[in-house]
Amino acid sequence: MVEKRYQWADGATLDDHSRRKHKILREYFFKYLAVRCQIPQQAKFRLAVIDGFAGGGRYKCGAAGSPIIFVEELKNAVAAVNLERAAQGLGAIEIECLLLLNDESQEAINTLKSNVTPLLAEIKENHDKLNLQVEYLNHPFEVAYPTVQKYLSQGSYRSVIFNLDQCGHSHVAHGTILDIMRSYPSAEIFYTFAVESLLAFLRKSEPEAFAKQLGAVGVDDTALESLQGTLNNNAWLGVAERLVFEVYKNCAPFVSPFSINNPNGWRYWLIHFANNYRARQVYNNILHDNSSSQAHFGRSGLNMLAYDPSHEEGSLYLFGDNDRAVAKGQLLEDIPRLVSESGDALLIGDFYAGIYNATPAHADDVHAAMIENPDIEVITANGGERRKANTIVVGDVIKIKKQRSFFPVFLDSDKPQ
Repeated sequence: MVEKRYQWADGATLDDHSRRKHKILREYFFKYLAVRCQIPQQAKFRLAVIDGFAGGGRYKCGAAGSPIIFVEELKNAVAAVNLERAAQGLGAIEIECLLLLNDESQEAINTLKSNVTPLLAEIKENHDKLNLQVEYLNHPFEVAYPTVQKYLSQGSYRSVIFNLDQCGHSHVAHGTILDIMRSYPSAEIFYTFAVESLLAFLRKSEPEAFAKQLGAVGVDDTALESLQGTLNNNAWLGVAERLVFEVYKNCAPFVSPFSINNPNGWRYWLIHFANNYRARQVYNNILHDNSSSQAHFGRSGLNMLAYDPSHEEGSLYLFGDNDRAVAKGQLLEDIPRLVSESGDALLIGDFYAGIYNATPAHADDVHAAMIENPDIEVITANGGERRKANTIVVGDVIKIKKQRSFFPVFLDSDKPQ
């Protein structure tokens, strides 16, 4: 697959898949800041944002690229958070952010500086609770990464977000993703690539392993010689998603292997890597607020990839209302089974940590399935029983009821694979 290079000086065209991706990025980043600034006693929140393939900042149509999105949402979040804190009688909070913008194109960097500079001047004049430092780098990302590490080390940043929106697949090494996620306690990565480039890389670099992975999901390697006829097939989406998850599942505790949705062909993947279940929980919720922006094929309960392609057990999940209804039915079966396999009770925090790498479900649907399920109960720290889904907290316990209706408990040989 030939990589497309944007011509930023003349104005780059915004593709539909990028528009969908940017909307998710914008809404997630705002929510991320709001969640991280919730502590009443907090007076400052520090973070670093690294845009590894920053581009020129704005497209020909005037739409913001990712660097401008980060700057705009920093402004929006600090204003919204402090308005909410003032309403609660709390003191204002300051957000201190290091924004590292890298692109290997000098043309892109020149255009980016001209687009960002006016925003920084406006922030300095009107937003005293936002301390934003912007630095520009002009290298291929892997060349720039050691310099990025120095910036993060010198500033002792623990909360870092990387936006790695590459053209193909090979511009970010697998080991670099691992290093980022293991080096920073609160690291998150948005990682975009073209799946055709990934498949070409796997076929060339790991032919035997690649063929084995395809065989495990019932696909012959020769069937992928011409991808044009398969990229818009639901079953193909499920195969590709499994391959993507298999490649990246060890990079972080929580990996969302969902494609950017395009009914004409699932070609671009947007993966979110996180070290904490709360980040994945928020990300899932954002996807449901943007139904049809990403696509999943498989199950919609707690085991999203546990289906047999040969029996056509999977279904397309676009994070919409109909999908949520199906998910809720599966959650009513999956949740008591998971708790019973752990004994008869789990802390809600441990339950979350155990499920969020394997479910596309919205948190509200998970909570509703807990309350409505006749076989389980949610107990508070004081021994009371939760009656409402929106009151469940991480310190609660989810427990199998002593008197329960029948739900299937599988032997190991009978469990869905």
